[in-house]
Amino acid sequence: MLIVVGIAGGALFGKGTRSRSQTTPTATATPAEEGTETPPEAEPRQVKSYPAEPAMTIDTSKQYFAVIKTDKGDIRLQLFADQAPRAVNNFVFLAKDGFYDGLTFYRVLPGFVAQAGDPTCTDSAEVTCTTSGGPGYSLPRDSNDLKHEAGVVAMAAPQGGEDTNGSQFYITYTAQSHLDGRDTVFGKVVEGMDVAESLTSRDARDPTAPPGDKIVSVSIEELGGAPSPTTE
Repeated sequence: MLIVVGIAGGALFGKGTRSRSQTTPTATATPAEEGTETPPEAEPRQVKSYPAEPAMTIDTSKQYFAVIKTDKGDIRLQLFADQAPRAVNNFVFLAKDGFYDGLTFYRVLPGFVAQAGDPTCTDSAEVTCTTSGGPGYSLPRDSNDLKHEAGVVAMAAPQGGEDTNGSQFYITYTAQSHLDGRDTVFGKVVEGMDVAESLTSRDARDPTAPPGDKIVSVSIEELGGAPSPTTE
């Protein structure tokens, strides 16, 4: 069952960050002049939310790829279905349901990561980017030995938490060994790393940061054959 809700409040995921509450600003209506109609108030952007982690639908004997189409170009990911089945199944489900369409890379720190997947972080001014939004559920970690090498894709997790955020992911710019065993690596960039590196640098905690680059869409490719190779 799909539930549609609004998003509010939260924390920032990632290295060296702390939770920060933010309040969505409200607009005060200006009295209309006599003989004119009062324009309707803009409604907050509604986002998709789900009651639980999606049921397993992928075939771990197949290979999966994802193409993230952005304002700057395409980033093609190889997804490791055999080594991170729950994370890949989750990402495939959200991508096919259009969850990521219109969201932005809200946190881009050169030399560290580019992060996206918070449904409150869009190019719209109708809702505050909380940096902690998700799909309505958290996701247990997949246990594997994949390392945080440069160009891998991993699920973001709150520090000290047992689960990962259900939708937020990041691409590493350089090796981040301190994250090994904490966040689930579930893929790697196989094309378009130059696009990932061209994403607009921004710190989500900086109110003067420029807008983040938008994810236009995420498409999924399913191929037969052997399971995905490791990141070696």
